Amino acid sequence: MSGVLVVMETVSNGSALHRMSLEALAAGRKLAAGLSATCDAAVLGSSPASLAATVAGRGVNTWAVEHAQLAHYTADGWSAALQQLIDQAKPQYIVFAHTYQARDYAAKLATRFSEVLIGDVTALRVDSGTPVFTRQWMQGKLNADYRHPAGTCFVSVQAGSFPPDADSSASAAEVKNFMPALEAAAIRTTPSEPFREAAQTVDLSSAPVIVSVGRGIGEQENLKLVEDLAAALGAELAASRPICDAGWLPMERQVGSSGQTVAPKLYLAVGVSGAIQHLVGMKGASTVIAINKDPDAPIFEVADIGVVGDLFEIVPALTQAILAQKAS
Repeated sequence: MSGVLVVMETVSNGSALHRMSLEALAAGRKLAAGLSATCDAAVLGSSPASLAATVAGRGVNTWAVEHAQLAHYTADGWSAALQQLIDQAKPQYIVFAHTYQARDYAAKLATRFSEVLIGDVTALRVDSGTPVFTRQWMQGKLNADYRHPAGTCFVSVQAGSFPPDADSSASAAEVKNFMPALEAAAIRTTPSEPFREAAQTVDLSSAPVIVSVGRGIGEQENLKLVEDLAAALGAELAASRPICDAGWLPMERQVGSSGQTVAPKLYLAVGVSGAIQHLVGMKGASTVIAINKDPDAPIFEVADIGVVGDLFEIVPALTQAILAQKAS
């Protein structure tokens, strides 16, 4: 038993890959590299060949797990199909994206092997040949390391923790077909229409640039300063929890342990103090710029660039400078 298998999730009835699957694939590759092991992927569906080829195009040998009973997601169908694939391929580590779908069936699959799911992993490393998986406790106040000594190990990775590999130019790998034995009677649930979020919902997790506002903004009327800055940058507007709790911005724009987890190229925090619950949500940002009048604000501990000063002076000047640069 060796190697890593990454289960790729699909959306739109199997017509596209879930964006978080590419993050899971990055985690799987990192784990495999640390173990000097192979990394394969699996795509499930009634006609998964096209998406399997897309994944294989990233240089990963990919299983196309095909069956009519996999046309729509069910926990029974996915668990049974993957159990059969794991029995045949014998990977030691199974990696999922920590999505609602994976949370629905991954633990069920793990119990079929008398194992548990190490869920919501934020980091991993290989220590003397043994993988160590890091999870957060108490809303990010503590990190806990988990080791899996033997047997098949099931892991799901938190959004934003493993940025997708930027280089997808690797030579195409092999697509391997696998047809599980599934009986309709074994599928105990009837799939309904896929859940659709409200049209106005903002997916901050895919935004490359985010401007986030905190309590330092003072009053709701002052939000326009930050909105103008976000517009100048072409950024999404986000907020810390107190702003959303006050109703100044909708909850869908909250970043943090009880909001969205983001991993933008640039995260500009304006008047954000940096409570641990907020830092949990933006820890995946490549570059963090913080503007705060308090030189001891926790946000400066994680910021790449810190500006200590009055945001009411700095933000308008920054917005004007950006607009002038664009106009030149």
